[in-house]
Amino acid sequence: MPFNPARQPLRLQLLTPAMAGILERVQRANRPPFHTLDVTQARLAYEAGAEILDLPRAPIARVENLNVPVAPGVHCAGRLYAPSADVLPVLLYLHGGGFTIGGLETHDSLCRQLALRSGAAVLSLDYRLAPEHPFPCAVDDSFGALRWLAAGGAAQLGLDGNRLAVGGDSAGGTLAAVCALLARDVRLPLALQLLITPGTTAHADTASHKLFAHGFLLDADSIQWFFDHYIPRGQRSDWRFAPLQAPDHDDVAPACVILAECDPLVDEGLAYADVLRAAGVPVELELYRGLTHDFIKMGRVLKEAHAAQAVAGHAIRQAFEETAP
Repeated sequence: MPFNPARQPLRLQLLTPAMAGILERVQRANRPPFHTLDVTQARLAYEAGAEILDLPRAPIARVENLNVPVAPGVHCAGRLYAPSADVLPVLLYLHGGGFTIGGLETHDSLCRQLALRSGAAVLSLDYRLAPEHPFPCAVDDSFGALRWLAAGGAAQLGLDGNRLAVGGDSAGGTLAAVCALLARDVRLPLALQLLITPGTTAHADTASHKLFAHGFLLDADSIQWFFDHYIPRGQRSDWRFAPLQAPDHDDVAPACVILAECDPLVDEGLAYADVLRAAGVPVELELYRGLTHDFIKMGRVLKEAHAAQAVAGHAIRQAFEETAP
């Protein structure tokens, strides 16, 4: 039977027609959810499907695979995207995937778009994944890469290490928020934190987690599967996992927060934007109605993905312009 939003529960009626059509195609494909797979299978499945609905990989002036030193004796793969050979500011980008799946290939198209739309360089980091590397390895790798850029890594790449920003989607948005707090604590100035559908709470227990628990791409069972691979339950109040739990949010970098209405994570994204604003942090908040988690990577089908990428690119460009010497 064709997917008819009008015959669905109210929460499904919130979806745009295009988003409802994507969910119908997902249902018909009948792919096994991540929580039914082992980690190797889940990674392969995510990489195979991650860019199906994404925009084609756009040509860009400079694409370079790197080996990024994140700690003594520890290196992570990275990929640099730059729209010109100029000495550009740099956005460190941290991919989504529940700290367990995802990598350079799954977010290549998005990183190209961010670089082209912002005019800045984008360094995508292949931070170490759980369960082989559990919490806080992803945090340590991400912040280690940021400190490397500031301490001379950007200059080695012909880029401007005095103008840095951090961003990410989903679990990468969590890591970006945490990096902004850590940077504040060591007085490493950032122009922006770009938080795309981030997770910020400890226990996936907000109202939106209940409302959108099943049938909206990111299911409750898969969220728990990711969390269980990444971090023991007893550690989940650590603010490096749940940045909403940080003791304070004063003086962190300005934020651009991009959220989807029909996303289990939307409530915690809104809560984080509110906490930042209450701490006096400038926040640009964009909430896209009728869309699900990961919509920003569906530019072949969703006009809103183009709009959100444009918002992100403008926010990066503007932040770097305001910090230009």
